[in-house]
Amino acid sequence: MDNAPQLIQERSAPPATLVIFGASGDLTRRKLLPAVESLARHNRLPSQFALVGVARTPMGDEQFADSLLGDRRLLDKPQLQGGIRYVSGGYDDPDTYKRLAETLDLLDAERGTAGNRLFYLSTPAEAFEPVINGLAGAGLNHAREGSFSRLVIEKPYGRDLPSARELDAVVHGSFDEPQVFRIDHYLGKDTVQNVLALRFANSIFQPIWDRSWVDHVQITVAETLGVGTRGGFYEHAGAMRDIVQNHVLQVLALALMEPPASFEAEGLRNEKVKLLQAIRLPTNRDIADLAVRGQYTRGGTRDDLMAGYREEVGVDPLSRTETYAAMRLNVDNWRWAGVPFYVRTGKRLPARVTEVALQFQRPPHLPIPQDQLTGLEADALILRIQPNEGISLRFGAKVPGHSFRVRTASMDFSYEQTFAEESPEAYERLLLDALLGDPTLFIRSDEVEQSWRVVDPIIEHWASDNSPIPTYEAASWGPADADRLIGRSGRAWKNSI
Repeated sequence: MDNAPQLIQERSAPPATLVIFGASGDLTRRKLLPAVESLARHNRLPSQFALVGVARTPMGDEQFADSLLGDRRLLDKPQLQGGIRYVSGGYDDPDTYKRLAETLDLLDAERGTAGNRLFYLSTPAEAFEPVINGLAGAGLNHAREGSFSRLVIEKPYGRDLPSARELDAVVHGSFDEPQVFRIDHYLGKDTVQNVLALRFANSIFQPIWDRSWVDHVQITVAETLGVGTRGGFYEHAGAMRDIVQNHVLQVLALALMEPPASFEAEGLRNEKVKLLQAIRLPTNRDIADLAVRGQYTRGGTRDDLMAGYREEVGVDPLSRTETYAAMRLNVDNWRWAGVPFYVRTGKRLPARVTEVALQFQRPPHLPIPQDQLTGLEADALILRIQPNEGISLRFGAKVPGHSFRVRTASMDFSYEQTFAEESPEAYERLLLDALLGDPTLFIRSDEVEQSWRVVDPIIEHWASDNSPIPTYEAASWGPADADRLIGRSGRAWKNSI
């Protein structure tokens, strides 16, 4: 029997046309077209590939590529030379989709794209329904035998559970669930996927990954930036909808779920749904003890004074939208019963950091005298998702010297220092997965429902609460209420700078 290691076959896309709705928008310019360019540069796209932009803005094919990339990198790629098209028109105009269908048929004949189409909705949420109905009206939701027609939808997927269900009804009226790829770019990050590798490729962590060893878990998504030019959008979103409902709960599900029977997409997604279902729903009576919101005010230094949220462009001067949200969650299952999970996210915090920190129980008996302990912290495993991607294991160690003194030390793993391989951008990985039809890192319909089920009661409670919204200075770690939230149990936030 040959025991030689098998080489992993590099993944590359099949013949296909990528159609981007909202092609003149910011997301297309900043993320999607650079992702296409990188896939082409790394030979992940075949010569039978085409790119079609759809938007209201009038422009031609070459102008489309030039104006969005600022140079001719995309046009210079062999896989895309002669394969870029642009269709202008209203999203609610049937003629737009008629001309799109003609363009796609022409590309099939000229480029050999085999009738495979990936439709990417990089539009405001209010355009989702007319685009989906327009595609169905032109028959573009169905592929001929042996080909595919798929739909990629950006967040937000609804504003709450009822609106998410309404959107699902529109989507499923034209596309079957296996055709639908709901994207959360966090899941495309190598460091998020490394949560799975750490848990399921290593036997040493499994025995301690439960309530017997873990005291509590903290998940932090902190941003140093304010809302910038997105004030109008953020007024209708807020931190709970923008970050917690998707990014935070997805990371939490990956970190806490049970091991799947296999790494097939449905096995993994089933376990994520089970975990989300096990989260105890907050009730109106205890929301004040479980959830905290805040809004940043002017702050910083004399040389770097940052505007408050209500001073930002597009923001209501009397806005009650939260730019900070923190929660304590409980998971009612065998593995995690009794372990509190603290999650928080905020804008204008002192550091940009996304991490998962598992703090372990302290020793049941510590025979070392207190005067020989130098600020000894509890053991912890910290998964750094961004920046400085890696893992830290925190533990107590003897300080060198003649005395027996113990203080906290750590062992660090760094992605950058360990691996020579280049880590692809999240959108690059997810675009390739969607072209390949791999739904593993995309969100299933029932995952969306379970996430809204967790945050909806809190959003509704805050909407009906007329008391002043707590504030925090820009460049601080959030409102004092957040410290009280975690401090009630004698714990404290892990604040990293």
